[in-house]
Amino acid sequence: MARITRKELKADTFALEVEHTLTLFEDHKRDILRYGGIAVVVVLLVVGLLIYRGRQHTSREAALSRAILVEQTPVGAPPPGATNTSAFPTQQVKDDTAVKIFTDLKNQYPGSDEGEIAQYFLGTIQANQGKLADAEKNLQQAAQTGDAKYNSLAKLALGEVYFADGKIDQGKQVLEDLAAHPTIFVSKEQALLAEARALIPVRPAEARKILDGLRNTPGTVSQVVLTLYGQLPPK
Repeated sequence: MARITRKELKADTFALEVEHTLTLFEDHKRDILRYGGIAVVVVLLVVGLLIYRGRQHTSREAALSRAILVEQTPVGAPPPGATNTSAFPTQQVKDDTAVKIFTDLKNQYPGSDEGEIAQYFLGTIQANQGKLADAEKNLQQAAQTGDAKYNSLAKLALGEVYFADGKIDQGKQVLEDLAAHPTIFVSKEQALLAEARALIPVRPAEARKILDGLRNTPGTVSQVVLTLYGQLPPK
């Protein structure tokens, strides 16, 4: 059973709701596209939450902020010179803590944006743990409810879970639909690159066709395409 890495699953969620974070997103858009929505978006998420909390501080936003900070807490000894000495001893302890806090948040605020985002995070954590059936269930629910901006993130992760579980056609369907209906959080190019990346080891001819359609896209997308071309088997 394939394991989905945190690098593949991390994506922005709540931060871009605020004007200042939208500007920050544009400033870092190249990095986000290059790495598929990875580390930079986590920073954006925390920044966006802090900005939003400054404008509308409620118990839901505060609870979500605390939950996300748990998910972003490092594992192991902090690096030399680090001012924050808080860390989890192992990844398992961190995952168990995060699963509990996101589950509680989802159950406490059902139907809210915060509850939906918590369900998304819960699904990605479970996918990282190799619990693909549980991850699929949570991501399906997050993808079918709430704001389209947020559920597009769940769809992106769900497509990757399908591929990891060998459900190739289902993964293709989800990612192609996402490419046809992009949002501010997941662009058409990001969805297609995710599909091509997942197809390379199983259906390289289909992956090549997607990459051929993207190779003339201006900017960083074409650079990612060249990198993925290098992962394709020879014709």
